[in-house]
Amino acid sequence: MSRGSSAYERIYAVVKRIPRGRVATYGQVAALAGLPGHARQVGYALHATPDDQRLPWQRVINARGEVSPRREPMFEGIQRRLLEDEGVTFGARGRVDLKRYQWRPR
Repeated sequence: MSRGSSAYERIYAVVKRIPRGRVATYGQVAALAGLPGHARQVGYALHATPDDQRLPWQRVINARGEVSPRREPMFEGIQRRLLEDEGVTFGARGRVDLKRYQWRPR
């Protein structure tokens, strides 16, 4: 799918709603975008985000509460730092407590 597709636009719309200091999982974003079971597509969409679009991509983490590994390892540290700047803490195993920080939209 191209980055201009309606699926990507729905994913971006969900990610924009994640409040500061909260996180959502890839699967959660997919489900909220009407794409249940397509967590990987969320990752593809975030990777394809246009440079001119302000998107709080750092707030999307994996289902284990971890920052997902990337080809460019420095981005993992950047994502973690951005989340910490928002008040999100990481445990000793490098995980976010999803019970505490996961976004629960109404």
